[in-house]
Amino acid sequence: MAAVIHWFRHDLRLHDNPALLASLALAEREGLAWLPVWWAGERWSGASRWGFERAGAHRQAFLTQALANLGRSLHAMGSGLVVLRDPSPQALLDLARLAGARVLVAEDIAVPDELAEVAALGAGGLTVQTVEQSSLLDPADLPWSPKGVPDIFTAFRQGVERAGVQPRPALAAPKSCAPWPRGVPRPAPLLEPVALLPGATDARSSFPYGEGDWRGGESAALAHLARYLSRGLPHTYKATRNQLTGTDFSSKWSPWLASGALSPRTALAALRGFEAAQGASDGSYWLWFELLWRDHFRLMQRKHGRAMFRMRGLSSRPEHGLAVPHKTRSFAHWCAGDTGEPLVDAGLRELRHTGFLSNRLRQVVASHWLYGMGGDWRAGAAWFESQLLDFDVHSNQGNWLYIAGRGTDPRGGRAFDLAKQTQQHDPSGRYRSMWL
Repeated sequence: MAAVIHWFRHDLRLHDNPALLASLALAEREGLAWLPVWWAGERWSGASRWGFERAGAHRQAFLTQALANLGRSLHAMGSGLVVLRDPSPQALLDLARLAGARVLVAEDIAVPDELAEVAALGAGGLTVQTVEQSSLLDPADLPWSPKGVPDIFTAFRQGVERAGVQPRPALAAPKSCAPWPRGVPRPAPLLEPVALLPGATDARSSFPYGEGDWRGGESAALAHLARYLSRGLPHTYKATRNQLTGTDFSSKWSPWLASGALSPRTALAALRGFEAAQGASDGSYWLWFELLWRDHFRLMQRKHGRAMFRMRGLSSRPEHGLAVPHKTRSFAHWCAGDTGEPLVDAGLRELRHTGFLSNRLRQVVASHWLYGMGGDWRAGAAWFESQLLDFDVHSNQGNWLYIAGRGTDPRGGRAFDLAKQTQQHDPSGRYRSMWL
């Protein structure tokens, strides 16, 4: 029996997964076996151009937790999950030949590296069908064409709200699946990493992913969402979101959203239910606001493509007018949290030790690298890619371009006053003492 491959990418969940449902429907319609696969590609292996791993140890461990959870869920349905850590597309092409698969269905990701993966599989003989599904709002429901989406977030948000655009209903998880293909050994469930870095369970961590409630994967994501809402925390979100440390000052949805273990439509549907029961507030509105920011970054990537990755970003100035020589030693000090600026160093040490950093401090340390040390924004973005549990390429590129003044913000770059930031956000020195 021939098979259809479902390729999991940044959608490590069963709930609200249109690509997953499309691959299952194709298998049923054509009488095909069904083979779920996760393939690493080059995004999860090898070194960046800056000399460190593209995906560091924290990201790798959180991913393994998510894959183990997904594998267990698929086993419970009578299926399984093949995990291919070989970065070469040949690994997936060889598996397709073994399974007799000619068609592969996957999430659509309009980013250069991810588009190159799809192209490589197509060149190898597979027909790749992709489904756009990572955003909150369906792009087809927006009042603009893909190229007409406003570059300025405020104009985008106001246009969405004026038009009354709302997410489509979240889809239920499948309850069964097509048969496993003959000739392909069904793997045992993947084991979670036993040895974790100390930061995974550190009591100081704002996201202790070594603890049961914070692990990677769909089960922990849905449990955390329910727990966050049951405690009434959306009402305080706007007031606390700029704090520096703790598990409750922000929603902490982002690591699960980034891996796809949590659907943004599911998150918002739960939030709307919370508002219906407990009332809306500035805090609950701000969570919708943040999810719209996440969508806007995705739409900017689709609109501007490779320009989001070049030195000048979306700036019209010539590249040579913006280039700076890479400062290798300064960059090493910045990554290590050894710049001599206490708030910056505390933040970068927390990031390296735990894989997480508050949004406020992400902006502060990025600003210092760009304006205090004269660094290349692309190097800083690559370090965040390596370290952050919640690395999302769309948001990461968009935020670094924003700080560097090379994105869509008409105000230009954002150079933060370190003394002012320290006084506003760590006046007692508690955070600095914690990490220094």
